[in-house]
Amino acid sequence: MSNNNRDRTVSTFYIRGLHCAACELIIEKRLNKIEGIIKADVSLQKETLDVETETDQRISTDFLNGFFAGDGYTFSEKPFEKQNKNINISCESEEVPNGEADKFMPFMIAALILMVFYILQKTGFTSLVSVNSQSALPAFFLFGLLAGVSSCAALVGGIVLSMSKQWMSQYNEGDSFEKKAEPHILFNIGRVAGYALFGAVLGYIGNFFRLSPSFSAMLVIGVSAVMILLGLQMLGVKVAHKFQLRLPKSFTNKVSDEQNFKGRTAPFFMGALTFFLPCGFTVTAQALALASGVPLQGALIMGLFALGTVPGLMAIGLGSVQMFGDKNKSKQFSTVAGLLVLAFSAFNINAQMTVLGLTNIGDIVSAMSTSQVLGATDLVPSVGGKQVIKMTASSNGYTPNKFRVKVGQIVRLQITDTGTSGCTNAVISKLWEGQIDLTQGETAIKEFTPTKVGIYKFSCWMGMISGTIEVVDAQGLVGSNTTPVATGAKGCGCGGGGTGSCGAK
Repeated sequence: MSNNNRDRTVSTFYIRGLHCAACELIIEKRLNKIEGIIKADVSLQKETLDVETETDQRISTDFLNGFFAGDGYTFSEKPFEKQNKNINISCESEEVPNGEADKFMPFMIAALILMVFYILQKTGFTSLVSVNSQSALPAFFLFGLLAGVSSCAALVGGIVLSMSKQWMSQYNEGDSFEKKAEPHILFNIGRVAGYALFGAVLGYIGNFFRLSPSFSAMLVIGVSAVMILLGLQMLGVKVAHKFQLRLPKSFTNKVSDEQNFKGRTAPFFMGALTFFLPCGFTVTAQALALASGVPLQGALIMGLFALGTVPGLMAIGLGSVQMFGDKNKSKQFSTVAGLLVLAFSAFNINAQMTVLGLTNIGDIVSAMSTSQVLGATDLVPSVGGKQVIKMTASSNGYTPNKFRVKVGQIVRLQITDTGTSGCTNAVISKLWEGQIDLTQGETAIKEFTPTKVGIYKFSCWMGMISGTIEVVDAQGLVGSNTTPVATGAKGCGCGGGGTGSCGAK
């Protein structure tokens, strides 16, 4: 299809094989370098390509299919018929045959990895699974590793490859491999430094926002929803590709244009500016850096995330692309990554149900369990006119985690930290002001007076571990207030965290 305008022609082609915003940039960049093509514009949503050329230099589908033969894109002047497709992700070819064993292998690998993570969670490594603004910092490095072999590899890796020739032209043939590798090293150093710098800016901006635990929970759920979208895109779910997070295309085109970056120090600055390229994983990390509200934390989040992408990008930059050369293996790996992203997102959302006072999987399992059922008279003991609650806290949970107290009487809560980590080092609840910060090997004490009957949840500030305190009247009843109250702490606007300034011992 074409529209003539004096000496110019706009031809429209339909594309099969588009998967993400990176595909748009990749196709547009390559076509815009061809002499005679005035402008190429790709629409992921419409799955179309509009090419403006001189009238006497109109391109054909044969040219396009040949030009992109190795990239997995197919072009036609007519819309493609809908067809069933195997799970496919990233910007890889769709025409990869899968054996029966290969189809199930990614699911088996993902299940095995999730089993390992479950064991790690139960042994105190929950933060490796939960990616949030206060996660243990290594979690962001792992998140970067995942990004570095998916959408970041497709877009940023493509830019690195496209610039290799220009970078190499500045060196002599007799220069050593280490010497010729300098641009790629500078690119990744600039990328890590730039991400850390812009992450600090995001953290500084976030410092001006007073986030309550409930708002923070909603933010994490929103971020997790983005991750679910990414996971579905990685698994090749077509409808998921209709929703893209990106900056204006005119800006990303300028950032990704290697002609704007020349000289031996240029790779450093170009690496820093990849912060603004359309990668969903980056958007997720950026949102969490903003939510941290601390410049140093924001810098570490983004810096470690970028550091995690280095192995994949360096492998591409140095020519070690064998792992991407085998289309079938690449698809399998990406399927595994997509499944893990979905699982981790579900984990995060489930945890935030606790903070919001909603029923989560843990509540359902607890209700079915008979390991700890409170009787009608099971009130905590009273010592010196104060109701005393004693429990231990670890990364696995609270022991015990269910208590019953009387309304209107002082409660003395004693929590002994036997090994908390990450988000489990603080406890929040609507029953008391602020949060209770925990220190391993010590006992934190908090006194409060419940003023209203009901069932109140308490948890770490990310909802990963939790328990309940029933506040009953003189007859031992909670009345009609049987819905658990959200754990979002009273009087605390910083969103929680072991390093927060609003906590109280």
